[in-house]
Amino acid sequence: MRIGGACGFWGESAMATPQLLAEGGIDYLVYDYLAEITMSIMARARAKDAESGYATDFLSEALAPNLEAIAAQGVKILSNAGGVNPAACGRAIEALLASKGIALTVAVVSGDDLMDSRDALANAGITEMSSGAPFPPASAIASINAYLGAAPVVEALRAGADIVITGRCADSALALAACRHAFSWDDADFDLQAAGSLVGHLLECGPQATGGNFTDWRDVADSIATIGYPIAEVHADGSCIITKPADTGGAVTPATVAEQLLYEIEDPQNYLLPDVACDFSNVTLSQQGPDRVVVAGARGRSPTDSYKVSTTWMDGYRGGMLLSFIGDQAEDRAGAFARAALIRAESLLKAAGAPPFSETSVETIGAEEHYGRYRRQLDTREVVLKLAARHPAAAGIGGFIKAITGLALAAPAGLSIFNAGRPRPSPVVRLFSFLIAREKVRAEVAIGGRTLAVALPDVSADGDHRLERPAPPVPPTADVGVDLVEVPLVRLAWARSGDKGNRANVGVIARDEALLPWLWRGLSVEVVAGRFAHFLEGPVERFLLPGPAAINFVLHDVLGGGGVSSLRNDPQGKSYAQILLATPISIPANLVP
Repeated sequence: MRIGGACGFWGESAMATPQLLAEGGIDYLVYDYLAEITMSIMARARAKDAESGYATDFLSEALAPNLEAIAAQGVKILSNAGGVNPAACGRAIEALLASKGIALTVAVVSGDDLMDSRDALANAGITEMSSGAPFPPASAIASINAYLGAAPVVEALRAGADIVITGRCADSALALAACRHAFSWDDADFDLQAAGSLVGHLLECGPQATGGNFTDWRDVADSIATIGYPIAEVHADGSCIITKPADTGGAVTPATVAEQLLYEIEDPQNYLLPDVACDFSNVTLSQQGPDRVVVAGARGRSPTDSYKVSTTWMDGYRGGMLLSFIGDQAEDRAGAFARAALIRAESLLKAAGAPPFSETSVETIGAEEHYGRYRRQLDTREVVLKLAARHPAAAGIGGFIKAITGLALAAPAGLSIFNAGRPRPSPVVRLFSFLIAREKVRAEVAIGGRTLAVALPDVSADGDHRLERPAPPVPPTADVGVDLVEVPLVRLAWARSGDKGNRANVGVIARDEALLPWLWRGLSVEVVAGRFAHFLEGPVERFLLPGPAAINFVLHDVLGGGGVSSLRNDPQGKSYAQILLATPISIPANLVP
């Protein structure tokens, strides 16, 4: 059974669907559109128009030009494009099908949206699952959505759906549902549930598994314009092969797949999903042939008795500008301008009797500030200055922007602004995550004029599938009684980083299994904390994955709030792998690549 990963975010290239259909032999196409900020944007759209609140690109770019081929090939379409309004998305798809005279059955999954319970939840004493913060004010909430699992999508497929639309569900649940339906997997076979979830995880970010965001970017740089989107060839035993369409760009190797394997999984032995608690620590990746990687070894345990719920809420406004300075001592010029702009902006607030800024941010891009105390001292001749602020009122941010632009003629020499217009203040959208008992979430499937209740799998823990996290692997030991030389980590490993709220996840994969003991020795929690000390406000966790010869780090409270609540230039930690790859590691001379 073959599944194509056709979308990784709202705004993804439209090239995936025709590319995968042209490849042929695809049974399912899965589309992942949702992130927390996406949900808040869709919620604002629904507030203005009751028929909005879903990914319109899914209809206009993925479906409309390709429906004839989808119908002719019998490909099933599974997507969370429904956002905060899956019913409206379903109606729009049915209208599109009718306009083209194509007879496909559409099913809509609902039950994830908990906005009707907003007031009750706000008064229930719920705290944020990571920080312990109190529940946000009910009046400020934009969306509340539980992460559903694969069960409702499986129910829709069993009822004869050709296109299944969901709201919020776990990103990997779409592919898992395809596996469960195609192979009639037992809900209680948690190793299979973990294997199907791993398939979904490898597909959910599209070309990130086929050379996108790859450490060895030069290997694929000349072909990323035509990069191939991932295909999973899944077998009934849960093993799979990751590949891509013929004659497309990018690459599928154990390294490209391993980077996606570690992407944002935090504790690899306890990756919690609605359907299963996954253990990916002993997953193996092996090259079968050109652009074909065999994936096996996922293990699973019973899921918990709770669903994760993500709430987005409005907490004031933010805004900022990017300005460039060119000339000798460009960093100093930018700093002088930033200080003057902030003094002027703060004076305007004080004169108006307005509250001060909640937060300000100054970053000089090009001066290596992201490397903290490990930056090189450069006499930089060109930099980009990023100035940003947060304020309770939109007018406060408007004044901030006005102060910046109004200082242009008084600035140090060498200032230039590509887009000289004033950006508008934008709402600060914060994420608040919590757990809710499964029995308080009721999923349903609407199909063909019927509404089907979804029976959730039994999550009772028994036998080999208990809830506890397994014992961590035995750490590898390095023979330090040999002569050592220092080598930059990038020569020894691949790495990929990303975010989970205000936490950053950095996965490091050894280029050779023999290097893993030295990476474990050289990348201690203390060393990693030191590399990010200028950002880090919480602890660092370290996890070992013997299967892919990898280490995963979780950095807590390191993204300035994360997402659009952060004023950082990199609020999602996408650059953190690159920062860590500059770390010098001591290894035996005979192991130097």
